[in-house]
Amino acid sequence: MKPLDPRPDEPLQIGVDLGTAYLVLVVLDQNRQPLAGEYQFAQVVRDGLVLDFVGAVDRLSKMKQRVEQRLGRELTHAASGYPPGVPQVEVRATGNVLEAAGLRCTGLVDEPTAANALLGLRDGVIVDVGGGTTGIAILREGQVVYTADEPTGGTHFSLVIAGAHDISFEAAEAMKIDPTQQTRLFPIIRPVMEKVASIVARHIAVYRTQSGYSVDQIVLVGGTAKFPGIAGVVEEYTGVPAAVPDRPLFVTPLGIAMHDQVS
Repeated sequence: MKPLDPRPDEPLQIGVDLGTAYLVLVVLDQNRQPLAGEYQFAQVVRDGLVLDFVGAVDRLSKMKQRVEQRLGRELTHAASGYPPGVPQVEVRATGNVLEAAGLRCTGLVDEPTAANALLGLRDGVIVDVGGGTTGIAILREGQVVYTADEPTGGTHFSLVIAGAHDISFEAAEAMKIDPTQQTRLFPIIRPVMEKVASIVARHIAVYRTQSGYSVDQIVLVGGTAKFPGIAGVVEEYTGVPAAVPDRPLFVTPLGIAMHDQVS
């Protein structure tokens, strides 16, 4: 990440991802390079629906203030995203969170399209394994031609860990993201990974039946995609090569920022 020294008049692009598990704010410079950002665990949204409007605004406002202090300038606008299939009234609620936190909402983009702004996938499948749901977007010639979004994500990983170890959800969440624990946790959460994989395989089959086309690559993004081994499970179930980019949690937020229509 470049030093935090933007010119006072340098146009910035800002993205806010109100995820089920994490709230992410990222800032890009005029060359679309990451400049600053912040993320934190937050359960104010579920499956794209804003459940705690006041909490979401409060957390985002404080994150905005901290990033402004590091940058030495005010953040005035941002884009945000939403999972496929979310009702438009809830999409608007996402924009209202930004506005209430002091950010003019310049755009709302579906998460698969946002992710592909960074990935540049021409043909294949983007699987966004978030906190509460798994979102699937199939691309052909660079265009999203099929989308789906179903329950099962990182929250379910944590619930299984909590049940297996008889601990709180918060303690299970901490274990899940601890690299020293992940090898021994893999057998416990593999069935949930298999559920994710089965969702992906089923939608690929539906698309193939509807269109007559097959897919030849899968890219997994979202915070849950960080867990070691998930790409192998998805590849095993689908028969399609699967990969995880570096820092998958930030792929969609960075793509959202690229849709911030700076005026």
